[in-house]
Amino acid sequence: MKVLVIGSGAREHALVRCLLRDPEVSELHAAPGNAGIAADVPVHSVVADQPEAVADLAARLGADLVVVGPEGPLVAGVTDAVKARGIACFGPTARAAKLEGSKAFAKEIMAAAGVPTAMAVVCETRAEVEAALDRFGAPYVVKDDGLAAGKGVVVTDDRDAAVAHAEACGRVVIEEYLDGPEVSLFCVTDGRVAVPLTPAQDFKRAYDGDDGPNTGGMGAYTPLPWAPEDLVADVMERVVQPTIDEMLRRGTPFAGLLYVGLALTSRGTRVVEFNARFGDPETQAVLMRLRSGLAGLLRAAATGTLAQHPEPVWQDGAAVTVVVAAHGYPAAPRTGDRIEGLAEAAAVKGVEVLHAGTRLDADGVVVSSGGRVLSVTGVGEDIDEARARAYEAVGHIALDGSHHRTDIALRHG
Repeated sequence: MKVLVIGSGAREHALVRCLLRDPEVSELHAAPGNAGIAADVPVHSVVADQPEAVADLAARLGADLVVVGPEGPLVAGVTDAVKARGIACFGPTARAAKLEGSKAFAKEIMAAAGVPTAMAVVCETRAEVEAALDRFGAPYVVKDDGLAAGKGVVVTDDRDAAVAHAEACGRVVIEEYLDGPEVSLFCVTDGRVAVPLTPAQDFKRAYDGDDGPNTGGMGAYTPLPWAPEDLVADVMERVVQPTIDEMLRRGTPFAGLLYVGLALTSRGTRVVEFNARFGDPETQAVLMRLRSGLAGLLRAAATGTLAQHPEPVWQDGAAVTVVVAAHGYPAAPRTGDRIEGLAEAAAVKGVEVLHAGTRLDADGVVVSSGGRVLSVTGVGEDIDEARARAYEAVGHIALDGSHHRTDIALRHG
């Protein structure tokens, strides 16, 4: 199988590494990629959210399968354009990707499907915002209705800050605060059948102790020994299948990766959000433990044959991902700083150093090019060993002004 991966982050680097391990994959390309991806596979210059440009590239390469990583290209209609060329594409159509592209639409689907979620109000004026904040009280949860790369949500006790975020966004969803730990569950689906991957937990806040602003994610780990044993089965039955059935009923089947963000609250499991693609940084940890082939699973989802495909097989043990972020991230990340120690980090046993915001400078040296620069992922017999390996590798990396959390997966009982 000849596969093309679309995107330039650590999630896409994780997909590339996982596909490289798959004997079904005979040839692998990525676009536009980054410095780390370019060291592994041929990369091609393309604007990822221009559907026809991506479809042209896939056709030119003779790709059998296109795997779309980020949400922007999905909402823009890349899957539609690739499928129109007769090429299998893993990722929902533009209409189905609205499940992530609009928080209000996602709430509408959840209500129609009877999916348990937070009470919410869609607001477009300051008066509506203030009334909703008064209704739900603190902590205030304000979500940009549209795509915001994981940074469109503010959770705060400061009412003025909540109002300011709402006014900066325009159309927002304001909802009740959900207590309890959060869980990410990825489900591969062909629009009718869904297959769960292993649950993970990510860390959204920038600093240790869940302090600081929300980010795209500063680390993750899997599996979750503290999660209820029946969690996955319960979520598949009460959340995933009803959602997929509702999308199918509306004539917009959702085929691709349904990311279910969950809160295990004192009143039961509730959906925090849906995403229409692999989550970042959870993917980096989850795929490190996948031992069966990824390409066949994704192609089965893209071609409506998931019911006939074998279940995924997982390696025992655990995986932990630590994100190394640039100086000033998330507010104003600095770019262009040299990154040293990459080879030493990658040499640590059980570790993969996955690139996100990196590029090669004029001298061929790897430099930072974004806010989240690297995802350092370790595997081990248990979470403690995986964590120790990841942090040992992070210790080898030198990036001026960078920061990372030191408490990823520290408490996992």
